[in-house]
Amino acid sequence: MTREEVLRAIKDAEIAATETLSNAKKEASQILSQARQNASEILIAGKSTSESEAQSLISEARASAGSEAEVVSSDGHAAQKNVHDSGKKNRDKAAKLVIDSFRK
Repeated sequence: MTREEVLRAIKDAEIAATETLSNAKKEASQILSQARQNASEILIAGKSTSESEAQSLISEARASAGSEAEVVSSDGHAAQKNVHDSGKKNRDKAAKLVIDSFRK
């Protein structure tokens, strides 16, 4: 091989290496870009899922609180009715006691 052929082979190898390096950098950039896009999509999907689950938990808590409030309200109405009925029953006795205390 002559000196010119050797230099030409070296030059061709350098050009090929430069192209290989350039292609590798482009591919690395594309892989990195795709990874970032995938990470962003995963993050968005995770956020959406967590928000959906949070809304579900809030809805369940509201339903449970509503049911409990109905029970407490019902118990309160029953207690109020008992007090009212008891007062109504004892009204005549109370009136008689008050009138009798004024007569003495």
